[in-house]
Amino acid sequence: MTPDVIVALAVLSVVGQVVVALLLLTGLLSVAGVSVPLGAVQRIARRREVWGAFVVAAVATGGSLYISEIAGYQPCELCWFERVCVFALSILLLLFAWQGEARLTRYLIPFPLAGAAVSVYHLLIENGAIKESAFCRSNPAGVVYGARCSLRWFNEFGYVSITVLALTAFLLLIGFLALALAPTVEAATAAEAAAA
Repeated sequence: MTPDVIVALAVLSVVGQVVVALLLLTGLLSVAGVSVPLGAVQRIARRREVWGAFVVAAVATGGSLYISEIAGYQPCELCWFERVCVFALSILLLLFAWQGEARLTRYLIPFPLAGAAVSVYHLLIENGAIKESAFCRSNPAGVVYGARCSLRWFNEFGYVSITVLALTAFLLLIGFLALALAPTVEAATAAEAAAA
């Protein structure tokens, strides 16, 4: 059963990466002055962005716990930092979504930003682009435990590892939270018309 779950998580990651690419393209088009795609995305997501972010955080939390507690893959030091950035979001996003509080999500943006930064650093170590530090092999007291940060437990589709799963989740969280905080195209157009 474990390989099936890993493949399912990898497939979700690839789907998430496509969504991240589409959100990025939509944002870039909006910056370039083409607001039609952003308006379409906002109409589709209308007040469900926080729920979308909650689902991503919940799946990431559940997947992380499954990988370590059921599949038996021991997390490394950097994995723990990535977990810290997503576990709290699961609870906070549920509360914010339940209350319909999109404005407060601005205070949550640092969590996925920090998690994405740790994931990028972790990917660089995992792929041998930078050398694994002593931090990755021991805790501050110098006791060695956990897996090495360079260890890749699985490599689905030739690139999807646990770290790629985490980075995809953080990028999706950033996208959903940015979408929740962005003014609607209709509101921005009305504000421009009123200013003119």
